[in-house]
Amino acid sequence: MSILNKPPAIAEDFNRFENILYLADQLKAFDPIAKTGKIIYKRHIHSTLISFNSMDTQLLPVEQNEFPADEYEASPALPFSIEFISGKTIRVRLHTINTQSRTSNEDSLMLDCKISEANVDKSWTYAATKAGHKFSSKHGSIVICQNPWRIEFFDRNGTLLTNTVHKVDNDTTFTPLMPFGWVRRASDYSRSLSAAFSLQAGEKIFGYGEFYTGFDRRGQELSLFTDDARGSQNEKSHKPIPFFLSNRGYGMFIHTSAPICCDVGKYYSGIHSIYSGDDELDLFIFIGTPKDILDEYTRLTGKAPMPPLWSFGFWMSRITYFSEQEGRETAHKLREHRLPADVIHFDSGWFEKDIRFDYEFSTSRFDDPEKMISDLREA
Repeated sequence: MSILNKPPAIAEDFNRFENILYLADQLKAFDPIAKTGKIIYKRHIHSTLISFNSMDTQLLPVEQNEFPADEYEASPALPFSIEFISGKTIRVRLHTINTQSRTSNEDSLMLDCKISEANVDKSWTYAATKAGHKFSSKHGSIVICQNPWRIEFFDRNGTLLTNTVHKVDNDTTFTPLMPFGWVRRASDYSRSLSAAFSLQAGEKIFGYGEFYTGFDRRGQELSLFTDDARGSQNEKSHKPIPFFLSNRGYGMFIHTSAPICCDVGKYYSGIHSIYSGDDELDLFIFIGTPKDILDEYTRLTGKAPMPPLWSFGFWMSRITYFSEQEGRETAHKLREHRLPADVIHFDSGWFEKDIRFDYEFSTSRFDDPEKMISDLREA
């Protein structure tokens, strides 16, 4: 039985034995002018592994077993692309099927500006390297490695910020890990992506919206799925946001409204896994100081106007005040005890029926709402 508002178990699908995993393996082709190419994904399954006195799982490459064979590739080559939105912002898009992105730049409610060829940044320079393809701006650089496929992100000084995780990066550990890739579910053949990035020693991750957990998200697992937390002592979130920044000088925005599960080095301390419910990945990576990153992020998604001065003050709140009398008594006690307060928060209790949200004051519990508000403003 499933509860209606329970977050979908996106991460769990990557650990089920009946599902097929496709791991990003190597670059098949890349056009540095168009900045498009194809990644070969190798087919894997979960298998049992016995080490010492412990039984665990491991990822093993397997051959195709579907019929007819010509309709299912064992190692599909699927499209990916990069765009340079500014000297500090890189956009990476990957797909789990051979098709164009469903999400255009114009119809996304999550983007405040249109991204087109006309306004894509032209300051990045290209150079072929022994590893693959390198693009550089005055703020940083990225390297697209050919075999094994990997994207590495560097700051202006050439310091590695983070990189996508390939299976060979962690072959020395017995810990079963999911590298960069995607899952095909046995139940309905639907697909979801796992974007795995390296975490460095001492790295801290901040963001992902409103969660009443530690401010540093490192070591946490977060479900980006809007739910009523009903308090501050659980891991639910009223306002999950698919954006974070690192103290190493980079940030990311996952451009999707699908449910996301983020394992920020909880299961394995060196890997930041972003399990997306979407079957394509549209990822913006920002390079710079926290101020730079926030400026680039909000330039994409929209900059909020400055809230009124009173909103920065002290809010007196509880689950709700149910009547005009309760509100006036609370204001009187605040002033009596010389406690500064700018807001008395009437939650849902000001309606005639609680949680009905008809935006009408209860006539049985509020004698004169307009005068009450006026009086509180002057108090």
